[in-house]
Amino acid sequence: MALAQLPAFIRKNYTHEEWRHASSILLTDFPDLWDDLCDVLTRFRLKKSEVVIGGGSKTKIAGWIDAELTKKGWKERQFKTAFQVDDRRIESPTHKVDCFKANKNGGVGFEIEWNNKDPFFDRDLNNFRLLFELRTVSVGIILTRGEDLKTLFRELTKKGLKPASSFGESTTHWGKLIPRLEGGAGGGCPVLALGITSSLYEEDVSDEQAKKLIMDAKAKKRELRKEKAAKRKQALGGGGAVPDIVMEDDQDDYDEDDET
Repeated sequence: MALAQLPAFIRKNYTHEEWRHASSILLTDFPDLWDDLCDVLTRFRLKKSEVVIGGGSKTKIAGWIDAELTKKGWKERQFKTAFQVDDRRIESPTHKVDCFKANKNGGVGFEIEWNNKDPFFDRDLNNFRLLFELRTVSVGIILTRGEDLKTLFRELTKKGLKPASSFGESTTHWGKLIPRLEGGAGGGCPVLALGITSSLYEEDVSDEQAKKLIMDAKAKKRELRKEKAAKRKQALGGGGAVPDIVMEDDQDDYDEDDET
């Protein structure tokens, strides 16, 4: 089985599954691109300091992987596609792919779904299907949360470091991806699925330090909301003091979608 040929570190620390021999194609036609990904995934660590505060439009977890791949020439891509019947042209651009890189054999698309709404898996797989049919993406890769992280997140919740609503069942994780993959949501596109496991977790801060990080993040978010409110008021020509903005939930979850 080709999956057995994946690097030992990847097999040990990431849950893995494939559709339509994705790993064989990566190893045969895209060894240079696969080496890029293996290097980044081998160096990646799931840090407690980043898990507890999450992120804005993109978490630090997803942002680090993006940044490391960008150094290797991977880029976010949105492809311009259209339908044409006689003289009538209908623009139909694809969704953006988080990271894309090509060689002489074709292209590889890489999506990171850390804590998004689970229908984003449908979007990613459908996008891979379309781009495969258009001979643009030869293999799609999706990285998400492995199932064993649920135990870790429950422990963080017990310590008051994550709201109970964090990383819920309706968000992107391994258990939501595999049924879609095996159900053929990616069509004919070969897809490799990878799940981050708890073996990559690092306690880089103490519980007390983590609580301080959470409080600092909340304070920063309040200030940003005040600034936005002030700009809106100024744009509307309003005057007077800007009222203090009350959070809807002071236990606000900082795990925003990795892509909005």
